Amino acid sequence: MGMEYIYAALMLHEVKNKVEESDLEQVLKAAGVEPDPARIKQLVSNLSSLNIDEIVSQAAVTTTAPAPAPAPTEESKAEEKKEEKKEEKEKEEEEAALAGLGALFG
Repeated sequence: MGMEYIYAALMLHEVKNKVEESDLEQVLKAAGVEPDPARIKQLVSNLSSLNIDEIVSQAAVTTTAPAPAPAPTEESKAEEKKEEKKEEKEKEEEEAALAGLGALFG
């Protein structure tokens, strides 16, 4: 089943029209699609037993759930500690250099 048929059915449902073969055919023609009567009939038959509002609301909830953040690994923790030590060492070297310059001009 082409998605254009599903979209046409959803659009009709959204504007509170009953999803019927003739309406689907009109929507598809307006969109520039040559409607296939067999596909339309099959879609209307399949949708007649479904609650479209419920399906749409479930799909909306499913797609908006955020992905869980990855837990920090031991490797990333070790890398973070190395970076902190490197920053501390650089800061100490900088302070020592500044102290040496201060002694020259002090």
